[in-house]
Amino acid sequence: MFFYLSKRLDVLLSPFTWALVLLLLALPWRRRSLRTWKRKRALGIAGVLVLVLFGLPPVSEALMRSTERVEVTYRKDVTYDAVILLGGVTDELVQSQTGQPAYNDNVERLVMTFRLLREGRATIAIVSGAAMDPALERFGEARVLADQLVEWGIDRERVIVEAKARNTRENAVYSAEIARARGLTTVLVVTSAFHIPRSIDCFRAVDMTVDVLPVDYRAAPLGGRELELLPRSGELAVSSRALRELLGRVVYRVVGFGR
Repeated sequence: MFFYLSKRLDVLLSPFTWALVLLLLALPWRRRSLRTWKRKRALGIAGVLVLVLFGLPPVSEALMRSTERVEVTYRKDVTYDAVILLGGVTDELVQSQTGQPAYNDNVERLVMTFRLLREGRATIAIVSGAAMDPALERFGEARVLADQLVEWGIDRERVIVEAKARNTRENAVYSAEIARARGLTTVLVVTSAFHIPRSIDCFRAVDMTVDVLPVDYRAAPLGGRELELLPRSGELAVSSRALRELLGRVVYRVVGFGR
């Protein structure tokens, strides 16, 4: 139930949704009093302001930067027993239609895992991620990413497929089971920088200590875009992702998925 609700209700965390609701409430569906008209005008103005505010690069960058304040605990002098590659990289629907791997903008997770294996920084990889649609199981994320690592030259024996996890909580639960069963003690988690805090919380909740290597930083350094004051639709999407992640951390802790 939590999985389905989390995937469907996150639309409520989007500034675009907030603005749309405000603008719909502002529409003059029928003739009203002057007082009502003023209230609707205020709602309309609020809707426009939401779009403008969260579409500004300084706002979206600040929100995303707040999600990426993480400590890198990766140790270059350690050869890890395993590197855990968290999903969220492929599009199973597109792949099922085209027959080709379809990667999104989280693909740095895959690239970094490959580099760690190729350079001998990790002995094996645990690739975690299920197909969101059971009918597309053969295009499930873990299988696709594992195949890609093998295609790039990593021995199949060094890649473990964990194909049940549908969210970060399950990534931690099932990966921890594999690590304990195989006696893996030094473990490194690779995922996007904005996703690191929630991932750490989830692994702590299953009593597993991991190092982390954040990749895929999205926010520009301070001083980079603070003077860009023209709203952009792309920045609205950045704000939405950051807000969704920040609230997701709170929800995970409230329901006991992280600590």
